[in-house]
Amino acid sequence: MTRKIRVLVVDDSAVVRQTLTDILSSDPEIEVIATAPDPFVAAERIRVEVPDVITLDIEMPRMDGLTFLQKLMSQHPIPVVMCSSLAEAGCETTLKALEYGAVEILQKPRMGTKQFLEESRVRICDAVKAAARARVKRLSATASRLVEPKLTADAVLPRATGKAMIQTTEKVVVVGASTGGTEALRVLLQALPADAPGLVIVQHMPEKFTAAFARRLDSLCAISVKEAQSDDTVVRGRALIAPGNWHTLLKRSGARYYVEVKEGPLVSRHRPSVDVLFRSAARYAGRNAVAVIMTGMGDDGARGMAELREAGAQTVAQDEATSVVFGMPHEAVRRGGVSLVLPLERIAGEILRLCE
Repeated sequence: MTRKIRVLVVDDSAVVRQTLTDILSSDPEIEVIATAPDPFVAAERIRVEVPDVITLDIEMPRMDGLTFLQKLMSQHPIPVVMCSSLAEAGCETTLKALEYGAVEILQKPRMGTKQFLEESRVRICDAVKAAARARVKRLSATASRLVEPKLTADAVLPRATGKAMIQTTEKVVVVGASTGGTEALRVLLQALPADAPGLVIVQHMPEKFTAAFARRLDSLCAISVKEAQSDDTVVRGRALIAPGNWHTLLKRSGARYYVEVKEGPLVSRHRPSVDVLFRSAARYAGRNAVAVIMTGMGDDGARGMAELREAGAQTVAQDEATSVVFGMPHEAVRRGGVSLVLPLERIAGEILRLCE
């Protein structure tokens, strides 16, 4: 009996990992030997058992898929199928992935009609089978140097020069969160009264997940919660959630705060990026802002938090004991951007106090 093709699935979304596992396992010629939420876990899995093929996402915490692909192909070449929502034919990301040695680029499977899901299944299984037969080459040192640096908020919005905006009576609250943030945000927003100051929130989530997340929070909280759209006004009693795969910036026109939702490159490996939101708040709100950085992997938001504090904003970080991952808050503290560290259950009260 012919040995099955052994596959390692690497994606930061548990839903996607399970979906890909179900799709691949439905083919009698394929076996999923392991899954991993990020490249670091994937490397540990490979040390235990080398797969025949890896399916790899692009947007992930700790290390993005392109960087991991480059490292893998320069050190231990294994056939890789990139499976990502960014993988559109002809886009720069696609060209980079192929340049670094990916065998195939596929669109990440989405929920849809039975026919659409069946077509996705056929494409994914065929790609894995083709990859298993592919002869991959070690990536040259020249190609290794083509990996682009981790971008900062400068790629979307230049840092402001001059003094921060004068203080006014109306405050605006900006919040950033990632791993563990969906539950932390529920706790925070449920603790706020119906007339709480307006909030703009970046939670690292895939495209189309944020709308459902906002609707769920809206049904649970005294304040209203919606997915942000360009030109939405930041008003008391409402929280705006940055849509997945789009940067969200705070802007100001006279006394009115509003948001701009725009395209742009990954910043701190993310889109939306907390650093982009915080940079815009430092520029357009300054000392009128209250910033909160919550549980999450990596350092997105740490630079922006430092800029906000420098601009006169009040800055709060969730403490280690109540964080699922104390990565983003820790980096913000380390960079000097945090004026106060609090447990999750005390952050809502502190926001209200600071906005008085």
